[in-house]
Amino acid sequence: MNGIRDRVAIVGMGCTKFGERWDAGASDLMVEAAYEAFEDAGIDPADVQAAWLGTVSSFRTGQPLAEALKLDYIPITRVENACATATDALRNACYAVAAGIYDIVLAMGVEKLKDSGFSGLAIPEAPGADVAPPTPPPSQFAMAATRYFHQYGIPYEEGKRTLAQIATKNHHNGSLNPKAHFQREVSEEQVVNAPMIAWPLGLFDCCGVSDGAAAAIITTPEIAAGLRKDYVLVKALGLAVGAFGILRNDWDFTHFPETARAGQAAYQEAGIASPREEIDLAMVHDCFTITELIIYEDLGFSGRGAGSRDVESGAFTLEGDLPVNTDGGLKCFGHPVGASGIRMVYEVYKQLQGKAGPRQLRKADLGLTHNLGGRPGSFTCSVAVFGRPD
Repeated sequence: MNGIRDRVAIVGMGCTKFGERWDAGASDLMVEAAYEAFEDAGIDPADVQAAWLGTVSSFRTGQPLAEALKLDYIPITRVENACATATDALRNACYAVAAGIYDIVLAMGVEKLKDSGFSGLAIPEAPGADVAPPTPPPSQFAMAATRYFHQYGIPYEEGKRTLAQIATKNHHNGSLNPKAHFQREVSEEQVVNAPMIAWPLGLFDCCGVSDGAAAAIITTPEIAAGLRKDYVLVKALGLAVGAFGILRNDWDFTHFPETARAGQAAYQEAGIASPREEIDLAMVHDCFTITELIIYEDLGFSGRGAGSRDVESGAFTLEGDLPVNTDGGLKCFGHPVGASGIRMVYEVYKQLQGKAGPRQLRKADLGLTHNLGGRPGSFTCSVAVFGRPD
């Protein structure tokens, strides 16, 4: 099987400031992200031959992207795949270039949630619908937290402290990032004592609701080399979709099989044998602190049940041996669903170029992004790997 490894390159990227963007509509956000990407790549909108638009709720077709960027008559495809939406838009764009269909394409992710009234809790069904009320995401992942603590014999106070360390790490990183929604540090005591949302997850264990957009320009390595020296290569694109739902009898809430499967596929494609040693940074889907903890283990960064010890050792901080969520993660950017995946790639792209400012890592040659969406027991998961050309 011919994989995507080193067959396509990212030559330009853009990312809006995430947050309560009452000043901008979804089209404004797309323009903001796209024109940063165009300037970064040194191209014009007229150079784009096709585009993929990732969004869950903002638009129903690709036409608003054409209107916002004046992309007359080129093919534009809208992509939706739960929380993996933006990464899947990027994935489709990469495959089109790798197939030789197009030379330069655009992948865009956008979501405007604040105007919609979406709270991040349960989404109500239509009036009169004969269905059970949906389980809010905090409650779903709270079940993972309680089961994880039980399975590994972790007392509540100890487990809560581990989750607080994850939250404080990400808030520290977000405080260094002007594009993040939340840009202030929090203490472990603030996290531990915050109002409870769904026991044992408190306010600071949950990511926020935000608006945002991010964009990537995809081309061949040959064209990229003619545009800039510090382009970034796509090394792998893994995608796994669960089929069995929450009632499957082989799942115990302490791991996410889709993450493990997508990770394994990405590692095989990228030629990674030891992810903890070979990957320099990872951007993972920390919708809740417990999710990040479990992802460490699913992606092979930590052994099963050993994630807490690695958190305690500082392994995933900016100074650790595998920094995770160096830009602040979903915890500080919020989660405008259709944009988050490409926002993660933006951070990896900047780190690999040595342009991440005060967050810049000493070594950044190989980076990973991860998205996980749907509901526990039946997720859609994407894992992507990116590397420097040298």
